[in-house]
Amino acid sequence: MTFVTHLESTADGSRLPAGQLHQVHGGRPLLVRYDLEAVGRSVSRSEVLARPADMWRWHELLPLRDQAHRVSLGETETPLLDCPRLAAHFGVRRLRVKDESRLPGGSFKARGMAMAVSLANELGVRRVACPTAGNAGGALAAYAARAGMECFVFMPDDTPAVNRYECVLHGAHAFLVDGLIHDCGRIVRENQEAMGWFDMSTLREPYRIEGKKTMGLELAAQCGFSLPDAILYPTGGGTGLIGMWKAFAELDALGWLDSPKKPQMFSCQSTGCDPISRAFDQGLDHGVELEAPHTAASGIRVPKALGDFLVLAAVRESGGRAMAAPEDRLTEWMQLAMRLEGVALCPESAACLGVLEQALQAGHLAPDGDYVVFNTGAVQKYVEVMQCELPRAPAAGLDPAAFPTR
Repeated sequence: MTFVTHLESTADGSRLPAGQLHQVHGGRPLLVRYDLEAVGRSVSRSEVLARPADMWRWHELLPLRDQAHRVSLGETETPLLDCPRLAAHFGVRRLRVKDESRLPGGSFKARGMAMAVSLANELGVRRVACPTAGNAGGALAAYAARAGMECFVFMPDDTPAVNRYECVLHGAHAFLVDGLIHDCGRIVRENQEAMGWFDMSTLREPYRIEGKKTMGLELAAQCGFSLPDAILYPTGGGTGLIGMWKAFAELDALGWLDSPKKPQMFSCQSTGCDPISRAFDQGLDHGVELEAPHTAASGIRVPKALGDFLVLAAVRESGGRAMAAPEDRLTEWMQLAMRLEGVALCPESAACLGVLEQALQAGHLAPDGDYVVFNTGAVQKYVEVMQCELPRAPAAGLDPAAFPTR
């Protein structure tokens, strides 16, 4: 069974029926709404936590009606790693990393695509398509393969090599596009009727956000249902941040949070592509569309996000901020996390460390806080960013004096 009551338009509040295929309404995303009173009567948080530790343990707060239609590759709960040396480097009391790289395909995109493909499977979809600039295409290709669906993926020419290869290896029809992700999205939309595919683009269907929401549900449980002071999240399309803020509201309505205080949400971008942080600084409700964004953090290279207004609303409601880290320091922060903690931080999440540094310097965050950074993907998927030159070992052996004990 499902506790979904309806889908709600963010354009005008219209209620659309659940159990049917929907995309945007009035050009804006749809949000899934639940009968939370019925959820509370049906299950307790202790009963949820007694289940296997994966994203599906929260099924009362998810939209799938029949679990037989679930399309899964093993979406396990991801670890919340204490990082004391990294915390000491930034001068904060506590810093933790929620490591989404442990999910199938090596990124948080597994959550959204597992849910979206499961709902598409339940509703009879057999052909799907999406634009991608990073991990979304590979995730859709993998879950479509798992479901026996045909998949089409469109990506910019400079999409990282691993992202391109995994789409092909999973059997998708993968195409390169001379342009950015919104150009790829236009191809998907313009060919939808002729090709008969279902558009899985970010926030153009309502269920990817429900999968991403489980990041917030998991984090709350891992923190003993007392949330951290702030969450720093790399933001491209923004479904993860929007989904977590939705998750916290639902947990609060259920009475499952031990404290009503919710985290400050920090939307983190790079100065190479920072439409949401610019809009925040200018007091705007929608992102500032960029003409030629460029960043090594391909997953957040989104010049105009469909749900930018939802990101900005969540950030402001939480008392957080939208900020951008300097593009030329992303590799520095990646290496810092890897060297100090062994956490293989992706370039998108490296921007979060840059924002943390800036927010502390500006007084937006305090040194005595408890902060969580989301690592949304494995750095191993970014071979272009990882490239470095290695010295040759000397034939005569190493000089011990050159390597003093730390």
